[in-house]
Amino acid sequence: MKLTTIDTFDIISAADFQQHYYKPGKPVVIKNLSHNWPAFQKWNWDYFIDIVGSKEVGVYNNIKSDAYTPVNKADGYMKFGEYLQQVRKGPLELRIFLFNIFQHAPQLINDFTWPDELMSGFVKKFPMLFVGGGGSITHMHYDIDMSHILHTQFAGKKCVLLFPYEERARLYHKPWEVLCIPNFAHYREKFDYENFPATRLARGYEAILEHGDTLFMPAGYWHHMEYIDSGFAMSLRALQSSMSGKINGVWRLFGMRNIDTLMKKTVPGWWYNYKKEKTFAAANKELFLVG
Repeated sequence: MKLTTIDTFDIISAADFQQHYYKPGKPVVIKNLSHNWPAFQKWNWDYFIDIVGSKEVGVYNNIKSDAYTPVNKADGYMKFGEYLQQVRKGPLELRIFLFNIFQHAPQLINDFTWPDELMSGFVKKFPMLFVGGGGSITHMHYDIDMSHILHTQFAGKKCVLLFPYEERARLYHKPWEVLCIPNFAHYREKFDYENFPATRLARGYEAILEHGDTLFMPAGYWHHMEYIDSGFAMSLRALQSSMSGKINGVWRLFGMRNIDTLMKKTVPGWWYNYKKEKTFAAANKELFLVG
């Protein structure tokens, strides 16, 4: 992998953000965007336990999906407060994602400001909370709705690995899915280049997010995240400005995903092997082009 650090600013003007990051589709970290939000000081484990602790949530472990695993199927369920009590104690390889905590506690909307000056199209009914114990992993994927994301870290540190959507063949992307075949867990210490040699060609970015850091992740970006410490973050989603971008997201969300789920239920082995064959053919083509 050929990785560079993500551009980072304490603050950035709307004009510079649009010109250098939003329009070109390039990630950037804005360190102080959230520092004036009440949430920057207010949001912590005890606060969430007090106001939403009784709600049941799905939790996810570090095991990658396989031929028989539907996308986004929870590995278990527990009370949000009980989960947070375990997370805050230290390493826990369980995480929560796409939790719309604001449906249960609408007052939280008052704790932050939508950064409309940076971009339009925010889906304001669906800000989402992401929580993970130290050591938990969000495996490499892209968001199926193809939205732009502003991802703000509120507790703990998290390692983020990003690639443009165009790098998908080098990442061994499985067609009809938002996932890759390789396991990028602990990629800094080890990665299986022997079986996935095209990944050496992939050009991407990496960063460490800390309390208050906001990552702009353009639509379609592949991302892999590892929780260095137990922590939580909020994602604000914005639809693409073009109609083709919106239609692409709708197709993937309601067409592509449903077809993939159906095939996994009916002919899982054949479907997995078919996608695997297509995946390696695309990766080998990349190797041939540079060879």
